[in-house]
Amino acid sequence: MRLGRLNHIGVATPSIADSIRYYRDTMGAVRITEPFDLPEQGVKVCFVDTPDSTGEVGKGTQIELIEPYDESSPINNFLAKNPAGGQHHVCYEVEDIEQAREWFEGKSKRILGPTRIGAHGTPIFFLHPKDMMGQLTEIMETAPKDQGSGH
Repeated sequence: MRLGRLNHIGVATPSIADSIRYYRDTMGAVRITEPFDLPEQGVKVCFVDTPDSTGEVGKGTQIELIEPYDESSPINNFLAKNPAGGQHHVCYEVEDIEQAREWFEGKSKRILGPTRIGAHGTPIFFLHPKDMMGQLTEIMETAPKDQGSGH
């Protein structure tokens, strides 16, 4: 397995609308996707596009804003401990999700749940923070070239 690029940083928020205003008005974000529901994962999501090193917006790492979908959302516990929200996870791309899963299992890293389809439409899984230097870590299969990577 080979580590790919940092795709996004997940930020839990009690209000995507308030967070969009923050990234637009305070941070100067110029491209933010429309929020959408992922009820199967218990969240509402949108992406803030950041520029790459040349300044081209949409080619850099994204900020994924995640708000609870309902009372059963897995991020409710995080927001109970961090009412204003905050960094929830980091997401790295890999070329082959199954190979990556086997790699981490072989290193005795705890995988949280099955591989499933994430917000970018590609397979993902999460690794337990206690096994990953205190960070909830998402592993995401790189999107095919014709699909893009959610940007």
